[in-house]
Amino acid sequence: MTEKKTIGAGIVSLGWMGRLHARAYRALGERFPEVAADIRLVSCCDVLEENRRQAVDVLGFERAVEDYHELINDPEVDVVDICAPNFLHHEIAMAAIEAGKPFWIEKPMGISAEQSADIARGAEAKGLITSVGFNYRHVPAVQYARQLIAEGRLGRITNARVWLIADYASDPKGPLTWRYEKGRAGAGVVLDLMGHGEDLVQYLLKDRITEVTALTDTFIDQRPKPLKAGIGHSGWVVSDELGPVENEDYCAIIARFSRGAVCTMESSRVSVGPRAEYIVEVYGTEGSIRWNFEDLNHIEVCLGRDNGAVQGYVKAMAAPDFPDFSRFQPGAGTSMGFDDMKVIEAAKFISGVLDQTQYGPSAADGWSAAEIDDAVVASASDHAWHQVRPVTGPTTYDK
Repeated sequence: MTEKKTIGAGIVSLGWMGRLHARAYRALGERFPEVAADIRLVSCCDVLEENRRQAVDVLGFERAVEDYHELINDPEVDVVDICAPNFLHHEIAMAAIEAGKPFWIEKPMGISAEQSADIARGAEAKGLITSVGFNYRHVPAVQYARQLIAEGRLGRITNARVWLIADYASDPKGPLTWRYEKGRAGAGVVLDLMGHGEDLVQYLLKDRITEVTALTDTFIDQRPKPLKAGIGHSGWVVSDELGPVENEDYCAIIARFSRGAVCTMESSRVSVGPRAEYIVEVYGTEGSIRWNFEDLNHIEVCLGRDNGAVQGYVKAMAAPDFPDFSRFQPGAGTSMGFDDMKVIEAAKFISGVLDQTQYGPSAADGWSAAEIDDAVVASASDHAWHQVRPVTGPTTYDK
């Protein structure tokens, strides 16, 4: 048996996502026993005293601190997880880079392509393994779809459709958090949701979006100011005083890929009805696929044009012959969930750290999505087509 290396993890910010990272690390030994690492939850950083208490008493961290510099510079912390709000990502990532520590960062990496470029270039210069939270890549049905596309089963890819329609901000009485401030969040739904869609379609097609035209709009332009902070989108207490929403609720995009395929993309954070309808469809000359996050264990597949009376989609349920499925469930009919995607993400990150090989979504991938985001925002402002600047570094969407 391979001797396991102990790796000390430090997680910055214990909101919903920070807690999920901690759970993913705890599950790693059971779900990916071949990953030769034992993860110690060494340190958690959070500005809220109650979160620091829970980190130690409930989640099993050895200690909790208030200053992220203390966590990053802790000699027992080998890898850093950055789960703080968007506006803190850049400074925390640059501190991790300065300390020479691999990091797992949630998307978007920064509030602009410039910030994301700083992070990606800095990590590459130091030779650091990174991971970015593009978790929808890791769904077994998505992995299977990517295999079909790569094998040419859909023929020449002609076009794709992507939409990420959610209701998490549909209540106009929802709090005016940092997510609605340009200075702290950057763009709105473009960064918050559409960045996932951009990465996912590039990953499925193994191709790069090269130009976009877009429009955006803000449908709820005022929200009540908060009196008490919550975790994620819940637990907030608001006042009667309203403040302005500074970024967009909705975006619509037409995109072109380097090999000629076209894509229509749409995203909303304020729709009433869809809860988290994150859908990707890919069409080729010989077939197509459809996947919906709200039904993440299924994929719809149509292969060929000559199937007679049964021409159309087959709805297949994820099963042990789908990538990574059998690590979590024994057979089709027993579903995987959102948290499992993060376990796969953790496995790719830690395996990469051990092997000094970039397996999971990289900082360069995060920068790539950020360049698309910047082009979308620019196009929405001047109503013109915009070229997407290419990135350098170890991208993995095209591997």
